[in-house]
Amino acid sequence: MHHGMAFSALTPVAFAARAAKVYADRPAVVDGALRYSYAELWSRARRLAGVLAGHGVRPGDRVAVLAPNTHVLLEAHYGVPLAGAVLVALNTRLAPAEIGYILEHSGARLVLVDAACGGALTETLGRCAARPRVIEAGGEPEDAYESLLAGADEHAVEVADERSLLSINYTSGTTGRPKGVMYHHRGAYLQALAMAYHAKLDTSSRYLWTLPMFHTNGWCFPWAVTAAGAVHHCLRGVSPPEIWRALRRDGVTHFCAAPTVLAMLAEDPAARVPLSRPVRVFAGGAPPWPSLLARTAALGIEVSHLYGLTETFGPAVVCEPKPEWRELPAEQRAPLMARQGIANVVAEPLRVAGPDGADVPADGETLGEILLRGNDVMLGYYRDEEATAAATTADGWFRTGDLGVLHPDGYVELRDRAKDLIISGGENITCVEVESALAEHPAVLEAAVVGAPHPRWGEVPVAYVVPRTAVPPGERELVAFVRERLAGFKAPRRIVFGELPKTSTGKIQKSRLREAAAHLALDQPVTGPEA
Repeated sequence: MHHGMAFSALTPVAFAARAAKVYADRPAVVDGALRYSYAELWSRARRLAGVLAGHGVRPGDRVAVLAPNTHVLLEAHYGVPLAGAVLVALNTRLAPAEIGYILEHSGARLVLVDAACGGALTETLGRCAARPRVIEAGGEPEDAYESLLAGADEHAVEVADERSLLSINYTSGTTGRPKGVMYHHRGAYLQALAMAYHAKLDTSSRYLWTLPMFHTNGWCFPWAVTAAGAVHHCLRGVSPPEIWRALRRDGVTHFCAAPTVLAMLAEDPAARVPLSRPVRVFAGGAPPWPSLLARTAALGIEVSHLYGLTETFGPAVVCEPKPEWRELPAEQRAPLMARQGIANVVAEPLRVAGPDGADVPADGETLGEILLRGNDVMLGYYRDEEATAAATTADGWFRTGDLGVLHPDGYVELRDRAKDLIISGGENITCVEVESALAEHPAVLEAAVVGAPHPRWGEVPVAYVVPRTAVPPGERELVAFVRERLAGFKAPRRIVFGELPKTSTGKIQKSRLREAAAHLALDQPVTGPEA
């Protein structure tokens, strides 16, 4: 037996322990009127672990949290694992039936709930067979969470195995029942460091919580921001005026968002005046259109694009801008910036594989499925071996189900979800390219393209467009605009104006649009007979 230096299991909880020593008096959390230092955050997390243990939570038990981005959900990212338990952060916008399914499937022992979400939880628990215990935070007249915390002893369970279960994140379920993605301590630790590194976080940074923490544990930023000794600036909901206020008045330096949120910010009246100093933003969830990147850049919002899934602890792939891109004119630089990029610093280099499982040539043209492997890939789906096996190749690569091409420089470019590929008259059309073309039109705020069944072509593209103007542009005008940019068969056969259905995490619900598009009469092209 080799008795050398001790080594410690990697766990993101360690970042808070370290911060409590090295950043003890530095500000850790700003949440409305509340302010906590790193020493206080650590003490509160350990007392939360004590509260949980006192409520019968044992190592390995699941603890659910239903709350917006408040200090309570942030503290749970430390207090739950300190109790040896597994964190299940619940999507606050789910219907009671969906929350009920997750509570039962995960077997949650206890639920920590924000008073604002109390109604939904009460309705949910009315249907649950097994009733977990409930602790409410922020209630009137007394805050049960604060009272319990005040009276609790500090408690901590050592992490023995760094590959043990840290959290379960239920996917937004665009394809049926939500699946519980299992995160391990090691992966979250390394992914948090990758995020801090790629975002260039340090002790002078102030991170605004625009991205929901219930979404892939906030891309591991609850741990990344703490590792850097930066400030967590909590935000209860996405409101463009509030975000602009935080950027201008509170000195926020970083935030993460879906492209939808960036579009909302760019549209807000406050956007008329650019920021006096740049703000770094990570965007993910869908490829941001080059035209949107150009608009945010003019506002002083520097967007880096990322790609990942719940199964990969959030962003596994980063569009790391190359220094030489800076010299390029904007119209050449924008498409490069909209690529998904390269594996992050802790991930294995990614692969793009064809139907035979072999790597496609790195020619920027041959389509294949993006495969990921490494430290920031999930343990598997909780209590679902069949789904885990289906998502894994024989040699252990995670199958993303996303189609892309590999450029000669190793940067991957997403072309579509496998099911979002439109095959029209034997020709492949990727929804992203049609959406990007539509988004270049000055009267288009947002566009989503889906395939609709067609008697002759098999499928044709249909576009759903959110207009930027009170009077929407003409359907013909937009179709002609796309035809100027893309092959004729890629132009939408029909354009429907209105709002887009979205999941709670801001992803456009393509499945609902596909259903709607299936009922449109598409025999007659918009622009008269085919040229």
